[in-house]
Order: sequence, then C-alpha cells, then structure tokens
Amino acid sequence: MPGLRTILHAAVLLGAAILAACSERSPAPAAPATAGAIEAVCTTGMVADVVRNIGGERVQVAALMGEGVDPHLYKASPADVRLLSDATIVFYSGLHLEGKMGEILEQLGRSKPVVAIGEHVDHARLMSPPGAAGVHDPHIWFDVSLWAQTIPAVREALVRIDPAHKDAYAARADQYSQRLEALHMQVQSAMVTIPQGSRVLVTAHDAFGYFARAYGLEVHAIQGISTESEAALKDINNLVDLLVSRKVPAVFVESSVPRKNIEALVEGCAARGHTVTIGGELFSDAMGKPGTDEGTYPGMVMHNVNTIVKALGGS
Repeated sequence: MPGLRTILHAAVLLGAAILAACSERSPAPAAPATAGAIEAVCTTGMVADVVRNIGGERVQVAALMGEGVDPHLYKASPADVRLLSDATIVFYSGLHLEGKMGEILEQLGRSKPVVAIGEHVDHARLMSPPGAAGVHDPHIWFDVSLWAQTIPAVREALVRIDPAHKDAYAARADQYSQRLEALHMQVQSAMVTIPQGSRVLVTAHDAFGYFARAYGLEVHAIQGISTESEAALKDINNLVDLLVSRKVPAVFVESSVPRKNIEALVEGCAARGHTVTIGGELFSDAMGKPGTDEGTYPGMVMHNVNTIVKALGGS
C-alpha cells in the first residue's frame, strides 16, 4: 500500500483538479441538483449512523471503516482518497480519533465541507487521560447523552448545502434526538441492576471512560485511549492483582482490538487461583456488521450493555 505521503500527494492533485474545474464555471448553487442525493462520506460507523438518520433519503452515506476496524490505526487507501474527493461533504468524529487521517482531512477541507462532529459537543464534559491535559478522550459515543450533542452539527452542515430541505432535516434530527434520549435512559435502567460491588469493567483499551462516568461503573484497561500505546507487563500484572483481590468475575474483549492481552489477564488470574471469564465481545471503536442490530449505533450500545450486565451479575 502506498505511504501516507503518496496518498496526500494524490489528494492534493485531486483537490487541484476540482478547484480548476470550479474556476471555469459560475459558482455552484447552495443546494445540490434535485436529481441526485448528497454524497456524504463518513469515517466511522457511529458517525455514519448520525448522518444517515438525519439525512434520510436526501443523503447517500458511505462509511470508510467497517466492522472490526480500528480508527486509531486506520490509514486511508488511494480508493478512500478518491471516495473522499468525490463526496459532497465529509463527516468525521474528530478529537484525534482518526489520527492518521488528519492531514488528508485538513487538505479536503480546503475544497469542500469537512465536519468533525465530535468537536461540537460541550468541551466541559470531555475527559482527558491522567497527566495529559488538553488531550481529550475521543470515545464520546459511549455516553449517549453526549453523543446526542453531535446531532445539531450534522443537521446544520446538511442545511448549509441543501437549504431547500431544512425542515425535513430538522424533523429527522428531532426524531433521532428523542430516540437517543430514550436510549440513554434505557442504558441507565439496565446498568443499575449490576450489584454495586461488581461494577468493575475491564477491557483491552481505555475506550469506556465516558460510559463508566455516565452509567456508574469503574473502568480499567490494559492500553490507553489509543491502541497505538503499548501494553506493558507491569500494567497487566497490576490488573491481575485487582481482578484477584476484588474477585472480579469477567473481563471483556473488543471487536477492533486483538484478544491476546485480555487472554493474558485470564491466564494470570488462573495462576493465582482466581477464575475470571471472558464476559463477551464489546464494540468499542467500530460497530457491528451492516444490516444487523449491532450495525446501528443504538443496537451497538444495547449489545454492549446487555453483554456487560449479564457478565457482571445484573438483570
């Protein structure tokens, strides 16, 4: 696969071609041609779900990253660059989630609307890792009430390029907001069924901080908020100590992160005489397969909730 420099060069050439073509004709109207839908390219499935729900039939949505894909490590391919360059508008999560795509997204923003929806939430509610002030945890979708704050940014971006359908976008945004409000309350109701002493969530990487804060859990992870960080033997041993001393019954693997570190925890606990099981697979940085419940944002959230509640003794 070509390196990032080659991909960026391709993006520059494509952007230059687009700008040159635009300079030879009169400025485009604010609204797209009525014969075709807006072509929106999104980075992750979670972002695509918001755009799809608000855009409805007016917006054709494509997501670059499918099930099992880690956005922290994702590098755009030449095919991705062509798709992004052909899009009417690009949406991404932001807060450095798609770290290796930063330069491409910045370049695209010079020729078309590129919207980081995560940058539009209340920054007072953002979390930062210990000792990393100003570096925000990007996994905001795990607090449903916080993720709902991205809806206005998507609605306003679509209205700017398609004002003729402003009312339709507003109505769909209101419907999705109500759906997420109900989902937030459903998660709260489920999580309180876990016994207080068992509300310890141990995962492969630190993606569930917002989930823990919003829904009353204590969270521990082997790796940091980015899977680029290395798992240290000391960190694994410390987590084994915690699991044994507090008799935590289950740990969880993630669909987009290798299982080996979690399996090391299980083996370490067994060597200490404590049986800890793998409570199930959680969706962290990617949703499930398209066409399934887990391939939607609400379905992904409830899959995680049901898996956690069952493994930790809730009902």
